[in-house]
Amino acid sequence: MPESFSKKLEAAFAKSQLCVGIDPHRELLEENNYDLTVSGLERFSLDLLDQVSDVVSIIKPQVSFFESFGSAGFAVLERLLSEASSRGLLVIADAKRGDIGSTMQAYADAWLSKDAPFVCDALTVSPYLGVGSLAPAITAASERGKGLFILSATSNKEGRTIQTATVGDSTVANQVAQEVAELNKVTASSRGKFGHLGLVVGATLDRYKFGLENLNEGASDLMTSILAPGFGAQGALLSQARMIFGTNAPNVIYSVSRSALRDGMSGVKAAVASDVAELAEALG
Repeated sequence: MPESFSKKLEAAFAKSQLCVGIDPHRELLEENNYDLTVSGLERFSLDLLDQVSDVVSIIKPQVSFFESFGSAGFAVLERLLSEASSRGLLVIADAKRGDIGSTMQAYADAWLSKDAPFVCDALTVSPYLGVGSLAPAITAASERGKGLFILSATSNKEGRTIQTATVGDSTVANQVAQEVAELNKVTASSRGKFGHLGLVVGATLDRYKFGLENLNEGASDLMTSILAPGFGAQGALLSQARMIFGTNAPNVIYSVSRSALRDGMSGVKAAVASDVAELAEALG
């Protein structure tokens, strides 16, 4: 039986709850003097991995930036994922996959199966074809000791209308969160702290408007972990981590990406170490 995702996440949190996003978009490559080629993509990604692998335990490559280089970009992503895994990092592939039936099964096979070409510990997925449409990925994650982070409340303004819409007495975002919590109980393969299903909740959002102020309230068993993008360049402050997430703060993965390069590639390690210390102080 593979090690549970909960155990992997708990081990990563013992070092830090900070996650570094590896987002090699073209503007960032240019700013840091990397060629806009597959070679530049590979050098940037592996250089960034070298800088952060001793400082944090969690990384989050954004799949789209590799996909934009075609099949050669995917080959770079495969190498990055494999290398990060070999260093003992917890790897969250930020792909936001979501579909129905056999198509969702194919995504699960690509990212979560025993022989998946893309090596990762967790995958981001979209529930907005219905949480039930994710069943193939949920089953695969449970069986393989993997995690899924399911979009609940996202920072893009286009998502706000549907995510804050109310059905009965709760918002759509809250209904997603409730379904995820129930599925965690049903499909849990271990009694670790966390279920293998988590939520994506943007750090720059007003959680009250999305009906997410009481996440994990009253939970006596599995906690729902939260992946929170938006720290650093997007405006959320690590120093305000507890204020932003309240009692859920111990269950959050705090993600930074562009801000890790605020002092250039050579300064990434020091910048991220500073972020780790700032977050640790905020969480007390």
